[in-house]
This record gives sequence, C-alpha cells and structure tokens, in this order.
Amino acid sequence: MASNRDFYEILGIPKNASTDDIKSAFRKLARQYHPDVSKEPDAEERFKEINEAYGVLSDPQKRARYDQYGRAGLGEMGGMPDYATMDFNDIFEEILGGFGFGFGGSGRGSRRPHRGRDLQVRVDLTFEEAIFGVEKSIEVTRNEACGTCHGSGAEPGTSPQRCSTCGGRGEVRQVRQTIFGSMMQSGPCPTCGGRGEVISTPCHTCRGQGQERKTVKKVVPIPAGVDNGNQIRLAGEGEPGINGGPQGNLYLVVNVQPHKFFKRRENDILLNLDINIAQAVLGAEVEVPTVNGEEKLKIPAGTQPGKVFTLKARGVPFIRKSGRGDELIIVNVDIPSKLTKEQREIFEKLAATLGTAVKPKEKGFIDWLNDALGG
Repeated sequence: MASNRDFYEILGIPKNASTDDIKSAFRKLARQYHPDVSKEPDAEERFKEINEAYGVLSDPQKRARYDQYGRAGLGEMGGMPDYATMDFNDIFEEILGGFGFGFGGSGRGSRRPHRGRDLQVRVDLTFEEAIFGVEKSIEVTRNEACGTCHGSGAEPGTSPQRCSTCGGRGEVRQVRQTIFGSMMQSGPCPTCGGRGEVISTPCHTCRGQGQERKTVKKVVPIPAGVDNGNQIRLAGEGEPGINGGPQGNLYLVVNVQPHKFFKRRENDILLNLDINIAQAVLGAEVEVPTVNGEEKLKIPAGTQPGKVFTLKARGVPFIRKSGRGDELIIVNVDIPSKLTKEQREIFEKLAATLGTAVKPKEKGFIDWLNDALGG
C-alpha cells in the first residue's frame, strides 16, 4: 500500500480537527486494523499507515511542521523530531491501557528496548547572537547510568539474578476473554516488575534503579540565522534508553531577545530611520546602524516619508544556503513641534514661496509603506 497519502485523509478527519478528534479517529481505526484482530489482507500495512499519521498529528510541533511543509518538512533539521512511529503493542496499550495488559507476548513489561525520553532546554540569545551564531553553555538535568553500580542496579560485588517467576522474560502470559475474543495477553512480571532480573542487594546510591539524576554542563554551537521559536536537535543527548534502547534527543528551543531598533522579517532586517526636514529636502549623507556596524547612506534631495533604502547582504544569513538577506531602511521625516524664532522666520519665508494650495493624494503614507515592503 502506498504510504504517501495525506495524514488527515488516512485518519478521516478535517485539517482543523482537535486533539480529541485525532485520538478518537485513531482509536477507532486502530481497533479495526490491528493485525492481531483484523482479517483484512492489508491490515498490517493499514495499521502502520494509521500509526504514522497518528504519531505526527498527535504531536503539536510535528503537526505544525507537517501542515506547513508536508512530509518533506518532517525529515529536515531545525528542531523537528523524526517520525515517532510506535510499536504495535505500544499503540494497542494506548487504546486499551485501562485493561493493564499487553498483546502478542511483547507488552510494555517485557525486556524489549525502549527509546529514552526527549528533553527540552530553552536557550536565550541576543539579536546579534541569533544572526551571527554563537556557542552557548547550557545545563541539562537528566538520568544517567549510576556511577556506583554502572547501571546494573546491584550493590558493587553482587549481581542481579534471573527472575524465577518469568524465567528472565520480564512478563507473564495467559489467555483471557476480551472484547475481541480469546487473546494471548501479557503483563509485567509481578516479581521482577518486568526487568527479568531480581536484585537481592540494591545499590546504595541508586537504590536498585541503575540510574541517578545528574546535571550536565555542555557547550553547544548555535548556527547563524536561527529565529525565535526554532528548535535545534542534539541527537542522543536526552534520557537514556531502557533495556539497551537508544538515548532520547535534546531539543534547544531558541528564544531571541528583541533589539532596541532592529526588527526581523524572515531574513531581512528592518530599520526605521528619522531624518530632519532639511535632510529630506536638500539631501544628505548619514551614518546608519547595521548589525555589521555603522555604514554611510546617501539620502537624495526630495526624499519622501516612507522611502525605503536597501543595503544588500546586511540582513540575516540563510541557514540552508549561502548568502544573507538585506537591511531595509524606512525613512521617516521628523517634523519639529517647536521652532526657535530664527527657524520660524526661515519657514515663514519658505512658506511664502510655496503658496497655500493643497491637493489630495491617491495614496497615503501607509499605502506607500505597504507597497515598499511588499505588504
């Protein structure tokens, strides 16, 4: 079966479906197509498809990425996790978790590997750090293998013993009647709690858990061009896996502090610049700030309010290609509210030469500004 169908179509829900709608649709289809229940020849493929769709649409971040970019966006860097396709038994436990059992001999209580939990840390950046990139020192509090028992859970000098109840499998099985008929059900072994081993002398540091809570300091590179809300994935830096499963990921959530006068629009930087009326009328050469330092800008005579000047390649670097955006300088003519006696006399003489006639304009300042910025 093709696997490129729209996720909303797979679950039979509209694009504005709520979280409850998504879960409800998933439960219904999962019951219908689970391979242990359905007699449809393509049940396993359908169930994988349903599983994949639910794994994306049930996660707000993945769903937002999918809505914007489609499937292609889910595999890109920039903070989005890979597809979170779950094991059939994990899915069925999601549906029938209240029953407290697994299916097909590999329930959650078994010794099969589980991926570690993902972690998230906020990274605060200045406007300039986000543009040029920086190395940041962060602290991550996570579980790590116990330094005393090295993850075994047993006191040094002793060893865990195979559980006699489950024979080391970590689960016990029995046939029960369910809403689907007779099924082999499995659950965690009541003796070892699913570990398959019994620790007679627990480690004094971790009390038999094999892990201890630690705060780790790391220096991480932040690429140039990141924006507020971006996520940066550090693979394998999350919580440790269970039973030999892979370690989870760490996601750095970028928080960019606002700048005093620069604004960002995608990869362009916007700057509102006030000039006085004489500079607008007569023209001038002025110093303007950029993220690279002060630069000279020539203001032509007769410059109107709302005029936009472009400084090429003075904007934000592109993350996935070379080059930078531009700096757009929007000119505003500062009209003085108070004049000296000499200034008033000069303006009165000027006014006498300009006349008193006025005429309406087809466009106002806001219209000109929107046109200039592509609004």
